[in-house]
Amino acid sequence: MRQIPVDTSAATVMVAKTPQPKVRDRRTGEIATDAETGAKLMTMDVMFAANDEVEILSVTVPETGISGDLTMGTPAALTGLVARPWENEFNGQKRHGIAFRAVAVTSLATTGTGSKAA
Repeated sequence: MRQIPVDTSAATVMVAKTPQPKVRDRRTGEIATDAETGAKLMTMDVMFAANDEVEILSVTVPETGISGDLTMGTPAALTGLVARPWENEFNGQKRHGIAFRAVAVTSLATTGTGSKAA
C-alpha cells in the first residue's frame, strides 16, 4: 500500500487528545498491534498547524514510540509521519480517507526547543 511521507519541519504540532489504545475490534475490545513488531498501537489527536491552516489529525503510533508527558496542549514532535490513503466498502457503502501513522510522538515541553515539530 502506498505511504506518503509528511514533512513536519515547518508545522506546529500540539497534543489535542492524549494517547489511547487503538481498538482493532469494537465488538470484542481487542487492542490493535503492529504487524511487524507486535507492539500495542495507540491513537492520539494532534493539532497540526502549517501554511496558515490548522487541522486535527488522528495519528496511530506504537506505544513504544510515545515519550514524555503528552497532555492536552503539549507541544510535540512527530517522527516518521506518513499518510496512507484508504478505501473500503461496508454494507454496500464505499468509504475513503487518509490514515496517519508516526514512528514516534515526543513531548517538546521539557526539551526547550519550542513548538516546532522535527
